[in-house]
Amino acid sequence: MLKVVGTVSRVVGPLVEAKGARDAHMLEMVEVGEDHLVGEIVRLDGDKITIQVYEDTTSLKPGASVYGSGMPLSVELGPGLIGTIYDGIQRPLERIRESSDQYIQKGIHVPALDRKKKWHFNPTLKQGDKVNAGQIIGTVFETSLIEHRIMIPVGVQGEIKSIVNEGDYTVDETIAVVSTLGEEKKILMFQKWPVRQARPYFYKERLSKPLITGQRVIDTLFPVPKGGAVAVPGGFGTGKTIIQHQIAKWCDADIILFIGCGERGNEMTDVLLSFPKLIDPRSNKPLMERTIFVANTSNMPVAAREASIYTGITMAEYYRDMGYSVAVMADSTSRWAEALRELSGRMEEMPADEGFPAYLPTRLAEFYERAGAVKTLSEKDGSITIIGSVSPPGGDFSEPVTQHTKRYVRCFWALDRDLANARHYPSIGWVDSYSEYLSDIAPWWQENLDPNWLLMRNQIIELLQKEIRLQQVVKLVGPDVLPDSQRVILETCAIFKNAFLQQSAFDKVDMFSVPKKQVKMLKVILAFYKKSLEAIKNGVTLAEIKKTKAHSDIMKMKFAYANEDADKLDGLLKEVENLTQQLGRI
Repeated sequence: MLKVVGTVSRVVGPLVEAKGARDAHMLEMVEVGEDHLVGEIVRLDGDKITIQVYEDTTSLKPGASVYGSGMPLSVELGPGLIGTIYDGIQRPLERIRESSDQYIQKGIHVPALDRKKKWHFNPTLKQGDKVNAGQIIGTVFETSLIEHRIMIPVGVQGEIKSIVNEGDYTVDETIAVVSTLGEEKKILMFQKWPVRQARPYFYKERLSKPLITGQRVIDTLFPVPKGGAVAVPGGFGTGKTIIQHQIAKWCDADIILFIGCGERGNEMTDVLLSFPKLIDPRSNKPLMERTIFVANTSNMPVAAREASIYTGITMAEYYRDMGYSVAVMADSTSRWAEALRELSGRMEEMPADEGFPAYLPTRLAEFYERAGAVKTLSEKDGSITIIGSVSPPGGDFSEPVTQHTKRYVRCFWALDRDLANARHYPSIGWVDSYSEYLSDIAPWWQENLDPNWLLMRNQIIELLQKEIRLQQVVKLVGPDVLPDSQRVILETCAIFKNAFLQQSAFDKVDMFSVPKKQVKMLKVILAFYKKSLEAIKNGVTLAEIKKTKAHSDIMKMKFAYANEDADKLDGLLKEVENLTQQLGRI
């Protein structure tokens, strides 16, 4: 129930100051003016409050009433989230369009979850059972891919006094009653949770399973585990959004949550138009059946942009608590930091580096710390992997957002403008990028694919580093002065870059590579290097090696061998190992 908590005294863009405040709380959700604009209290000063309004404040005047809700900015969590497109404060954009027109009207209030739709609830507990917070009491098939597990809300424990039979119910119908500390709590199919507060779990687990993205440069060179955190920095046009789209399409997380935070409207439109047409390669079902969108474009109110990543990560934590692995794409955290800077400036706070507020590192840490693999309150294994893009002005990685982000992530995919200009995608540079998760996930690769995976990965990285030093010599005096034993390093790295690292998002065979194919391709390239060195020692020239069928087949292998034909790469490996016999010199 809303009550008047103050009166507007000043309007400064998305910030509204009110006086005569009473019974107001920090971070309380409020509604401002006759249009009931949604906002959040961000400062208390005696009887004065400062409100961050998530909508356009045009025409709002001093003297308007401020209505308090008594609770912080919260999201609704329940069946119906999957496949929905929300704005930064969890308003369902498609239902808003159906109820009004093409534009979001000021003060419009539409529930995040459809109150009329019925879901088939199947109870898993019975009357008299003891329950604790986070325990699963029933299931709903939200989509054909996702079983939605209805959980006891945090703070509730006791004995089930009653629970409904299997049947169809709306999200706001009572499905169970729990007796706790002498009072009865009604359990609905949905619950509310404040977005700025992390949801609880039992404990954090060791990261051990890789997030398979199907992108070879990521999975082989700079992998990330389920529960890890990644920064993807790059200047304009280097392909940050494309990389996140590819990961969202092909990674093996159970749930995809894409947060378009302050990005251009045409990019977000492309995502929203393309995703409904995509088919999940693992289930052959529409990808939307395991995807949630938070769309907050650059022309939407700046305050909602600041809230959007909290809205997204809270929904991700909800599905993590059910025991799912969730991949969160935040595009871009730089736009979110710019929203912080604008709001901080309007509040007349002391600026720090490049005008960003002094608490920017703290906010970034709070966000990335919500990633992780956990044992949930219901004793299931769940994880959240955060992949946050950073848009440094002019591609300058020394700017504050990139530098602070590096402090809180253990994986860094630095996008290279030269690669992007050369149409080499994904444009992740192998010089500045790194992953500190190798020791965590190497056992998985070694047990499931090849015991020498880490050794092979380190060998190719060493060759790439040698190539960088040799290229410095080549730029000065040309490649002809190098002996063939060194030129073969340049040739092997060229093959690796073109036949392995470069990947086409438009080719049906090459757009996604299973781990088995990646390992076998890497093994073929390293075998080529080893056998070429042996041949050169026996008097063969590099020019002769480049004319062999093995060399030609390696260059075409990423297109010639589909994922299901990965075992056929063993034949190419044998062909490479017989390279010296082909050349007739042993």
